Amino acid sequence: MSGYVTALSGMKVVGELAAADARVVLVSQDFGPVRGFTERFPERHLDVGISEENLIGVAAGLAHAGKLPFVLGMAPFVTMRGFEQIRDDCAYNRNPVKLIAPFAGLEAGAWGATHHAIEDIALLRTIPGLTILSPADPAEAQRAIRAAAAIDGPVYVRLGFLRPIDGYDAPFTPGEIVTLREGGAATILATGSCVQTALAAHAALREDGVAVQVLNVHTLKPLDRAAVERAAHDTGRLVTVEEHFIDGGLGGAVAEILAELGHGRLRRVGVRDRFCTEVAPYPELLRLHGIDADGVVSAVRELL
Repeated sequence: MSGYVTALSGMKVVGELAAADARVVLVSQDFGPVRGFTERFPERHLDVGISEENLIGVAAGLAHAGKLPFVLGMAPFVTMRGFEQIRDDCAYNRNPVKLIAPFAGLEAGAWGATHHAIEDIALLRTIPGLTILSPADPAEAQRAIRAAAAIDGPVYVRLGFLRPIDGYDAPFTPGEIVTLREGGAATILATGSCVQTALAAHAALREDGVAVQVLNVHTLKPLDRAAVERAAHDTGRLVTVEEHFIDGGLGGAVAEILAELGHGRLRRVGVRDRFCTEVAPYPELLRLHGIDADGVVSAVRELL
């Protein structure tokens, strides 16, 4: 499912939360009526148009007045244009604004580099008190939105192109990495849409007799440091996978832990230090930048 479709399914969850809590409101960025919410609570939905700084400011003001605002806005524009407002109006003032951000990563690739959200994790990781959630499939996205409502403080829910993971229904506990596959040769830590890629790489490696562990890092901040340290001690070889620059995102966060730990080797799969100028279908962009199963398999083999 595209990030936008996933976000719309998440709006049903927001509607359910609104039915149980009169404080819940929705502020959106030029999306028009939002299915699952607007028809039920028209007086509690504000669309401010294409003005992301104002979008965050309005939501923060509503939170300051006692509301529980959810924001719906495209990941690249909410995080880059609205960064100061997220930092100051939301996090610094401890306003519980919940940012639901579709089109994360390279999903909007056909619209060009201006619509990529491949630095959003790096930006938001620097903000104290902000929680960053990056669910792995549509059902987990709904669980993440429910969890976001209960978290004290601002939350960013990063939604990329998510496909259902068969049989996956683990409880969503913010800050706890989920083990999806066991293996001792190496550990693949993936987040968001890249969890499916990691599972495909696991299957390919298994055919060659290589058993790797796959971890779903659905919370990027606070990161589950204990799980990363266990992986470093248990397998000693770690591969991170993300639709993001390799600097500052999941790969950067894991590298920081390993540097302090003084143990473990790391390969980072993601966008290298350049703009993604190719205008191509989403799967082709992933292939071009090595963020596919073949790219992950190659990274594991380099460590082995």
